[in-house]
Amino acid sequence: MHATTRVGESDKWQRQSLSVPVGAFRFSIIITTTRTTLPTMPGSLEPLDLGLQIPYHFRCPISLELMRDPVTVCTGQTYDRPSIESWVNTGNTTCPVTRATLTDFTLIPNHTLRRLIQDWCVANRAFGVERIPTPKQPADPALVRSLLNQSSSDSAPTHLRLSSLRRLRQLARDSDKNRSLIASHNVSRILLPIVFGDNDNASGELNHDSLALLVLFPLAESECASLASDSGKIRYLSRLLSHPSLDVRVNSAALIEIVVAGTHSADLRAQVSNVDEIYDGVVDLLRNPISVPRALKVGIKALFALCLVKQTRQKAVAAGAPAVLVDRLADFEKCDAERALATVELLCRIPAGCAAFAGHALTVPMLVKIILKISDRATEYAAGALLSLCSESERCQREAAAAGVLTQLLLLVQSDCTERAKRKAQLLLKLLRDSWPQDSIGNSDDFVCSQVVVVPF
Repeated sequence: MHATTRVGESDKWQRQSLSVPVGAFRFSIIITTTRTTLPTMPGSLEPLDLGLQIPYHFRCPISLELMRDPVTVCTGQTYDRPSIESWVNTGNTTCPVTRATLTDFTLIPNHTLRRLIQDWCVANRAFGVERIPTPKQPADPALVRSLLNQSSSDSAPTHLRLSSLRRLRQLARDSDKNRSLIASHNVSRILLPIVFGDNDNASGELNHDSLALLVLFPLAESECASLASDSGKIRYLSRLLSHPSLDVRVNSAALIEIVVAGTHSADLRAQVSNVDEIYDGVVDLLRNPISVPRALKVGIKALFALCLVKQTRQKAVAAGAPAVLVDRLADFEKCDAERALATVELLCRIPAGCAAFAGHALTVPMLVKIILKISDRATEYAAGALLSLCSESERCQREAAAAGVLTQLLLLVQSDCTERAKRKAQLLLKLLRDSWPQDSIGNSDDFVCSQVVVVPF
């Protein structure tokens, strides 16, 4: 690499020449980048030292971090709940500070210390300290057993069963420890008969509330296979995807994703994904406003799981998945964006999907824009999708070149991304070598390019 730098009064520019091998070819790319120097602060304004010392007695003796849920053990010492629970769960039976034997493993919340820590956080808000939330107390095992028994009792009044299910759902949402406690009571065996049972309540509230609780827990492979093989239950879930309640639709899609992802049999997965209404309902979830993030998260997980079944991908295309994926691509969080791009690549592998994505004006520019911006996996999926699109359409090749894909690909092959991503980028570079107008690379978002020249040698 050869680089020269010149500094002016307010601007800096840098001219770089990069030599990049691509297959049997070698390219030299000259990039001129500019940046504006920010004005310096007045000499009278000195940078502030925002260092802040956490009081010693506010720190957990195990983690040395600010305690968020201080609890006291039988020796009188106070620790942060996650730290002391981890200490005990790994087989330790002594107090970390005093080394005295713990004769009682009961953890008593230290409310006074927690309030002092919260007051200290509020007093130091100007230094960027956020107030710790008041922690939810762990669920009582006896209470959990009682709620499960009441919710599954056919003789109990409907309103009491509903109240028990909703209380359990709230406890499960409060903490991982509560979910583990509830799951230890074989909760799926209790809830599955309620989800798919015939109840006398006209609105099906028991079914829906038990479904909302069930999807918070994993299912065993045998349970997933049993559900997948029961066409009546799958049809019931597909009907719930068009329920007036968004919460019911989301929970139905969540259970479908759990079943498909947890079933090892390819035939059973294909049997579930062969139901047209499922694709329509799942894709419709992705059309919801971004103010409902759970609908987006569950929708893309379910769509990705369904699209792993090759023989039914055309159903996703027929349901309008390509357009929705492109329109929503910028709204997903990182992990969900990876799934979305993986789904795009899967659908681009069938002719109908490739044609649908190619027909959307934003597909290629969007893929080019984000190809290096999310993660290595996302880069690989985006490169694969672009390779499929450009292999089938010269128009997509021109769009990719106009969007600045050359600069992105040259940076990609020099990066630390996966070898599969680099191979896809190299194949795409070869495919696009006849579609590189001299001024096409300047549209890249990664540089403010005033001049880019590509010279094969």
